[in-house]
Amino acid sequence: MGREPNYLELSLFSVMWSEHCGYKNSRPLLRRFPNEGARVLQGPGENAGVVEVGDGWALAFKMESHNHPSAVEPYEGAATGVGGIIRDILAMGARPVALLDSLRFGPLEEERNRYLFREVVRGIGGYGNAVGVPTVGGEVEFSPAYSGNPLVNAMCVGLIRVNDLMRSRATGVGNAVVLLGSKTGRDGIHGATFASDELTEESESKRSNVQVGDPFAEKMLIECCLELLRQDLLVSLQDLGAAGITSSASEMAASGGVGIDIEVEKVPRRETGMEPWEVMISESQERMLTVVEPEKVDEALALAKKYGIGGTVVGSVAGHGDLRVVEDGEVAGTVSAEHLADAPVYEREVVRPAYLDEVQKFNVAEIPEPEDYNEVLLKMLSHPNLRSRRSIYRQYDHEVGTSTVVAPGADAAVMRIKGTKRGFAVTTDGRGRHCYLDPRGGGAATVAEAYRNLSCVGAEPVAVTDCLNFGSPEKPDGYYQLAECVEGMAQACEALGTPVVSGNVSLFNETDRGPIYPTPTVGMVGVFEDVGWHATSAFKREGDMVVVFDGKIGPRDDSLLAGSEYLEIVHGRVAGAPPKPDLAAEKRASDLVREMIRSGLIDTAHDLSGGGKLVALAEMAMDGGIGLRYDETEVEAMRKYGHRLEILLGEKGAGFLIAFPEDRWNEVQEVLGGFAYDSIGYTGGDRFRIGDLVDLSLDELRDAYDQDLFGIPGEAVGGSEAVG
Repeated sequence: MGREPNYLELSLFSVMWSEHCGYKNSRPLLRRFPNEGARVLQGPGENAGVVEVGDGWALAFKMESHNHPSAVEPYEGAATGVGGIIRDILAMGARPVALLDSLRFGPLEEERNRYLFREVVRGIGGYGNAVGVPTVGGEVEFSPAYSGNPLVNAMCVGLIRVNDLMRSRATGVGNAVVLLGSKTGRDGIHGATFASDELTEESESKRSNVQVGDPFAEKMLIECCLELLRQDLLVSLQDLGAAGITSSASEMAASGGVGIDIEVEKVPRRETGMEPWEVMISESQERMLTVVEPEKVDEALALAKKYGIGGTVVGSVAGHGDLRVVEDGEVAGTVSAEHLADAPVYEREVVRPAYLDEVQKFNVAEIPEPEDYNEVLLKMLSHPNLRSRRSIYRQYDHEVGTSTVVAPGADAAVMRIKGTKRGFAVTTDGRGRHCYLDPRGGGAATVAEAYRNLSCVGAEPVAVTDCLNFGSPEKPDGYYQLAECVEGMAQACEALGTPVVSGNVSLFNETDRGPIYPTPTVGMVGVFEDVGWHATSAFKREGDMVVVFDGKIGPRDDSLLAGSEYLEIVHGRVAGAPPKPDLAAEKRASDLVREMIRSGLIDTAHDLSGGGKLVALAEMAMDGGIGLRYDETEVEAMRKYGHRLEILLGEKGAGFLIAFPEDRWNEVQEVLGGFAYDSIGYTGGDRFRIGDLVDLSLDELRDAYDQDLFGIPGEAVGGSEAVG
């Protein structure tokens, strides 16, 4: 700057150059992600990514974290996370039509973790239900690694006509800068810097850094902004999230190559005595910043009044290139907008963690075969990591808007685009334990699992948003985890043809207990030309054949039990070297499943993931209310090869279970000709039988699986041991 900055200017830098806003440690790594694709209309750099669906329609989508706020104020932290991600989608000119989440908590045995879990879910439902956007999917896991530092990642998808796509770029010197929405208060001040710190015992005192949401005000803000866009009254539109007016104004100015003057005394306030720096960095919710041509200002403000929200001219676009804060005609502070929006980048030391050698040498072959598979299956189905999520999603309105085709509980949610045959599917996935044991392989496996989940419902996967949740990048082994996971994700996105079009990074997720598992979460979107041709995992008919197949070519030389749910739930171990993702096999098998669904050959499909084949089959039986008779000759074949445990409970990628009427077996065999596959049995009855290994009624399965996650913890994680 060539001079000493004043306190206001330092405040602008403190939020804009925080890790949360500036991506100082991750930006060099993020360049590794592929960003372009045939359907991509907008990649990283805007409020959300956008992909084309067809018939003039496009989807805007993004995922973000609200981890630290949720750790100290879980209800409001989760609620405002939902509100913030909705406004990111709105800023693209899209109507928000679907919400998802990806959650992580410590063991439910601990009262604090139960409190965080309950209040986060309540916050997501409380905001999403009231604002009128359906929460259609998500995922949750529990592990000691997340005790004290929960992960709350929220994703939103919006629908927009291609020609109506809006950008946040400020243009037109002399144009008015108009603030829409709620009044500004002191809530959320320094929220961006708080989100960039490790959590400590002192974090509880930072509740004032957590914003307070008003979903009803947000609903009016959504409708007002969409009406302003329909009437062509806006030049640009930007969300006020982290760093408040500072980030929105500086980013709009920097992207447009202009400056912005903010007349800070004109900003409507809820509280008296606020200093200019407080107004500029407040993160009060339900606000949007817009650029409006002077001759359209009155009309825009009248529309804001009609919707019962505030609308105030608080500044103007200027030619000087700065974010300039003016109070009562005097310049209180001025900083280059480009300088604020371009935080310095750190190149960190990368050191492979010593624990990897220890955990990966664990010999899973020493794990004995269980004496009672019935007991093992019930124990796994009752565990919080595999138990039904119905007690969560029944708190969410997943049908508001009447566009939901496949509701929560499936491999992916399916939504229709009204007035067309088209639709889309969306899923969120994360594999923290896998990433802990093998960061690069786990990163790739996370993308691959999302690809499989979309394929199971019949959607063509097209693009990814992500949220990278990690510990401190200042620790060389922590930065190694981040760098390796990003590399694995990038390799998978390249192999599967799913570019990364938006995302978020959340670092410094650590407490005095240590860092969280490295947990990149992926939100993936897929499209349907005809949403009527979709599948679910539930068995549909008595007497259907059940077949397992995968895209793997050649023998496996790794253990399918390493890093598995079975190993942790039954033996309390987080160890081994998980199978390396075979990305070519993932694509072959997933593409085949989609083609079989699209052609009408099958309407039942489920991927093999957590809990392996045994848990997947049990889920299909319970979902459909139809039992299974697993072929005894197949069980005998397992005995012959001597690895029944791995076949039933191992977690290999690129694997699928499908079911279909027996009279279509010849057609299915013809399609599966180049794949490894086995006919394993038939649907029917009310019992779940795997040869002479498992014999349980569907009611017994449901009694274990349908336990309320908010009730007695039951088989909660708590004793698992991470080797090393």
